[in-house]
Amino acid sequence: MDGDPPRLRLVSIRGQSFSYSNEHRVKSMNVLVVGGAGYIGSHAVRLLLDAGHQVVVYDNLSRGHSEAVPAGMLVEGDVADRAKLVQVLKDKHIDAVMHFAAFALVNESVNDPALYYRNNVIAALELLEAMREADVKKIVFSSTTATYGEPDTIPIPETTPQNPINPYGFTKLVIEKALADYAAAYGFAYAALRYFNAAGARPDGTIGEDHDPESHIIPIVLQVALGQREFITIFGDDYPTPDGTCIRDYIHVNDLGDAHLKALEKLEPGKGICVNLGTGKGTSVREIVEACREVTGHPIPEKMGERRAGDPPELVADASMARQVLGWEPKYNDAKSIVETAWAWHRDHPRGYAT
Repeated sequence: MDGDPPRLRLVSIRGQSFSYSNEHRVKSMNVLVVGGAGYIGSHAVRLLLDAGHQVVVYDNLSRGHSEAVPAGMLVEGDVADRAKLVQVLKDKHIDAVMHFAAFALVNESVNDPALYYRNNVIAALELLEAMREADVKKIVFSSTTATYGEPDTIPIPETTPQNPINPYGFTKLVIEKALADYAAAYGFAYAALRYFNAAGARPDGTIGEDHDPESHIIPIVLQVALGQREFITIFGDDYPTPDGTCIRDYIHVNDLGDAHLKALEKLEPGKGICVNLGTGKGTSVREIVEACREVTGHPIPEKMGERRAGDPPELVADASMARQVLGWEPKYNDAKSIVETAWAWHRDHPRGYAT
């Protein structure tokens, strides 16, 4: 298999072509994708398959969708069920794990921290212990920029102190620390990838974003274009930014998945990789809304709301380390190209996977 020529997959969105190949693949692995029925996990699954890896998806479907998983790949189970995880790891001869099965709503973590400590910390530690029992020591972990809290430096480098200001960010930081300790004591090889704002959908339109409730801005704006909402609320236009609205670093979900594949190839026993994943380019809320208007051709009415507590004016990644360490380069670097993929999905799946 390693000697096969690279396979090239070409898809088109509104006349623009995107290609993904397996030319960077070192060798085929059996990969367990925990949380692979969720938004980012399901996109990583398709990229793993494109690259020639064998995939098993492990998900309890509490927030994921079975329809997002290719037929025959889903094992339903909870991350806290160590015995079942050990069985799957051994029976499927798993070489490496990708872990996406965390809860990720900041407000929810503040209102119900126990839920986040149980799922994001206790269950994740059960996964690590299951891996240790099954002698599987490679893991790529889905972390977050929320571990930084409110950084003083923009763009945000990995040297920024990690001082999370909510339970969600803290639970992710706890597992980053645990991974470092497992590497030192047990020889684990790990990567902790700190996402900025995940966005977009698979370019061929087969899978995309479907949350309930939806908290991401692009799907919410597109719901207005679909007539599912009357207007978009912009929370604050008096921030110290060029147009007064918050600025964020939007990273396409396929670019995130590609970084996971590249991280998988860089894992070394007893060592860890901790890098930011972003474009390094900030886009304001108003620029996102304008991009959605341009792509959909819909006026998208807006209303101005009060600032939300805890919303920093600007969060943008310094992703130069990911480029250097992983050899990774995001393919989507502007709001319009990201929105085009999201619109293709939402337009054809107005009720998400229930369509």
